[in-house]
Amino acid sequence: MIRFILKGLIRDKNRSRLPVLVVALGVMFTVFLYCYLTGVLGDMINFNAKYSTGHVKIVTQSYKENMDIMPLDLALTDSDELLANVKERYPETDWVERIQFGGLIDVPDENGETKEQGTAVGLALDLFSENSTEPEKMQLNNALVRGKLPDTPGEVLLSDEFASKLGIEPGAEITFIGSTMYGGMTIHNFTLSGTVRFGISMLDRGALITDIQDARLALDMQDACSEILGFNSVDYYDDELAIHMSEEFNSELGGNDEFDPVMLSLRDSSGMSMYLDLVNGAVGIISFVFILALSIILWNTGLIGGIRRYGEVGLRLAIGETKGHVYRSMITESLSVGLIGSVIGTIIGLALSYWVQVKGIDISHMLQDSTILMPGVFRARITPDAYYIGFIPGLLSTAFGTMLAGVGIYKRQTANLFKELQA
Repeated sequence: MIRFILKGLIRDKNRSRLPVLVVALGVMFTVFLYCYLTGVLGDMINFNAKYSTGHVKIVTQSYKENMDIMPLDLALTDSDELLANVKERYPETDWVERIQFGGLIDVPDENGETKEQGTAVGLALDLFSENSTEPEKMQLNNALVRGKLPDTPGEVLLSDEFASKLGIEPGAEITFIGSTMYGGMTIHNFTLSGTVRFGISMLDRGALITDIQDARLALDMQDACSEILGFNSVDYYDDELAIHMSEEFNSELGGNDEFDPVMLSLRDSSGMSMYLDLVNGAVGIISFVFILALSIILWNTGLIGGIRRYGEVGLRLAIGETKGHVYRSMITESLSVGLIGSVIGTIIGLALSYWVQVKGIDISHMLQDSTILMPGVFRARITPDAYYIGFIPGLLSTAFGTMLAGVGIYKRQTANLFKELQA
């Protein structure tokens, strides 16, 4: 029976070509929209994680309460031991130490007197270790504008906009003036190795990037760091895993002292909880609305197609087919059309999504004055749900439309259906 129906669809292109095309286009847009929304909103979360929050973050109890002002006096001590501990407990997670700090950048003239000054927000990373993933996470190679990345101690990066305001080029000597972990004043000389541009106003206005060992030397923070960040083995944030890790860590290693370590999930950092809920809700609502609209369109397609075939149904009944057999064959035919269209649409939608996932859509020119930490290139992301989400409207809606149209077979007399064939 199925073979007979498929042969009929192949031979009668009016019954197969247009319905399959409509289903395929609808499913293609559904799959692509879902992957694009998932990728864009997920990238914004992951971008914040790489630059600021991590998927999980370990800080002291007091630092947690004052995170916005980056208090070095509340930093983690004995950080090497703590880092080794969490690496042993959670080997599948990539753990890194970071120091966030602020201060003044002084540019001397040829006589050693101050020529220019500007405030900087510093970020200390592990730049020189053999297996460090920090330069890749921060995409420093892509962000480099002038000069080179630091390759020896004492070299730093400045944001290109900040360096231009100070009037300095790579190779220039600069002086950092700030406060140490213990509240004392520090004056430390660095060499500018290069400039970077991230396409984000918040970073490009005054970013200073240095190796963490140089920062420890300048800030008197030996065996200490502001925070330890953890990143999942996969390149996207898993909320359930992060919450489970933080709860387990805090129950076993956490304490009540103000300098005891506490692990925060990304949800607990920088007001990200509301954003995560908003992202999850937005993907669900937008996908549901689009799938519902597409379902109505395909439902109507199946309904109209079934009604237009009443004359054919009358002829089939006249030659001896039962109403139930005709009804079931129409449903089987619509399922075949929906399945073929859904497969084609899903393949094309996944192909488009993969292309956008690899190439991305560059919107960095729109973010030059933005103060929001978000990526300049939006990419789609193919998830397991993308492989079947298009079948919901593509397969079911056409079948329901045909089922609704087929109800008329039972309500109308065979003679009336046959008259429609003659008309």
